[in-house]
Amino acid sequence: MKYCSACGSTVEISIPAGDNRPRHICVECETIHYQNPKIVAGCLPVQGSRVLLCKRAIDPQYGKWTLPAGFMENGESLEEAAMRESIEEANASLEALRLYTVISLPHINQVYMMFLADLTDADYSPGAESLDVRLFKEEEIPWDEIAFKTITYTLEAYFVDRKTGLFPLHTSIITRKNR
Repeated sequence: MKYCSACGSTVEISIPAGDNRPRHICVECETIHYQNPKIVAGCLPVQGSRVLLCKRAIDPQYGKWTLPAGFMENGESLEEAAMRESIEEANASLEALRLYTVISLPHINQVYMMFLADLTDADYSPGAESLDVRLFKEEEIPWDEIAFKTITYTLEAYFVDRKTGLFPLHTSIITRKNR
């Protein structure tokens, strides 16, 4: 950041009084420009013993499989963001959303928040960001073609939990070292 979005003056990086981190601060109006992590909201749609995956039609990871997920927009709840992404990517109708995984990626300033959800019908299809959308049994998952470690983590947790019938909230941190 070079210029203040409030007044157009230059910004400098310094630690504001009472803070402990360097921030972009306007030299004229003294506005502090905070930069915070982005929230990625999505769903793990389930129907019987199968999960719904989307084959990406966009970069990064074009052609790889993922769960429907994307960046949360201003003015929407976490659940609304997850549902919107499921519609945009898979035209999927979902219900009974319950928060399932929360995964921090501090090296890229993101937090994934994935919901376990029931797929209400078989009327799903690829959205603009998907090449294909399919239901997979555990043994059919294309593990070597999963787009992101966050998705692998969520799927692995689900298949372990499915054996016990208990689906607790899972949290994890994926760093540059362990990705």
